[in-house]
Amino acid sequence: MVTDARPEQIKQIFKKHCLLIGRRFRLAHIRFRGEIVEVATFRVREDGPEDGDRHIAANGRIVRDNIYGRSISEDVWRRDFSVNALYYNIADLSVIDFTDGISDLATGTLRLIGDPETRYREDAVRTLRAVRFAAKLGFRIHPDTEAPIYEFGKLLQEVPPARLFDETLKLLHGGYAVASFHLLRHYGLFGQLFPATDAVLKKKNLRLVEQALANTDNRIAEGKPVTPAFLFAALLWPPLQRLAKRNRERGMKPTPALDAARYAVIEEQVNHVMIPRRFTAMTKEIWGFQSRLVRNFEKRPKQIARHPRFRAAYDFLVLRAETGDEEVRKAAKWWTDFQENHEIIPDKPKKKRPPG
Repeated sequence: MVTDARPEQIKQIFKKHCLLIGRRFRLAHIRFRGEIVEVATFRVREDGPEDGDRHIAANGRIVRDNIYGRSISEDVWRRDFSVNALYYNIADLSVIDFTDGISDLATGTLRLIGDPETRYREDAVRTLRAVRFAAKLGFRIHPDTEAPIYEFGKLLQEVPPARLFDETLKLLHGGYAVASFHLLRHYGLFGQLFPATDAVLKKKNLRLVEQALANTDNRIAEGKPVTPAFLFAALLWPPLQRLAKRNRERGMKPTPALDAARYAVIEEQVNHVMIPRRFTAMTKEIWGFQSRLVRNFEKRPKQIARHPRFRAAYDFLVLRAETGDEEVRKAAKWWTDFQENHEIIPDKPKKKRPPG
């Protein structure tokens, strides 16, 4: 939703039901009947009169853009794609179209408003949005909008990792992760998000990642819960294994080699896509369980199966078995049979005691 009211005015109207977010683009999130309604204030084009706070870096990247406008005719030129610049007028139930967005909708075309190179320089995340909309909607990216992606995708390195975490979730947890992944690789964007993984995506590793993404799409389609931790465990498993192997070749024992690799891979990854601690902790637990599930599965299996992270670790083991060696497939089958023949009641996670 878009309005001529300033964020502070919206906050004043809705009070405790409104949360103002964003520094680059100030937005209002209004809680209404269990939903979040996002409300933006009209903005003006770059050459419009300045009334607010705008900061543009020397390379053209918009650092902040809170210059507010007064009408749709000003605001429309700050939108990204023509299909995202259609305004529904609640007064007369009409659709206002300044940019031929309706025509692009009819032909399934994604087209940036304005000069594509300038728009990508302003905000490199638009390259990811192009991929996301193309994957989700099955649209074709207009040639003029598509061509600069190969070059300007490199500007994602300047985007805060925390923002890229949000964008990555939209790409991979929207029910079209496989299609998004293939487009990301096609345009050279996956390597900007997951460089360590991109460097080792060949045959076996590629199949594992594709299967993890396909499983995620299937779970979402079936209305089942998904967690970013599982996807990150799969996406970062190939570089984890490579680094653990190198550590062993340097003389480290298997367990310390894997432990060192776990921390190093996560530490490197968060420089590109920030991963909140609650997800990195679970990702590390999923990895840590793998050796226990493969090599020690006949020792206290019920105790292992009751662990709160067992199910996620088991699902990851099954994923590995689909592209792994005989030892992994054997272990996955053993745990599958074990669960079918035993009733497993997971232990409840222990509550942390408050300090003091």
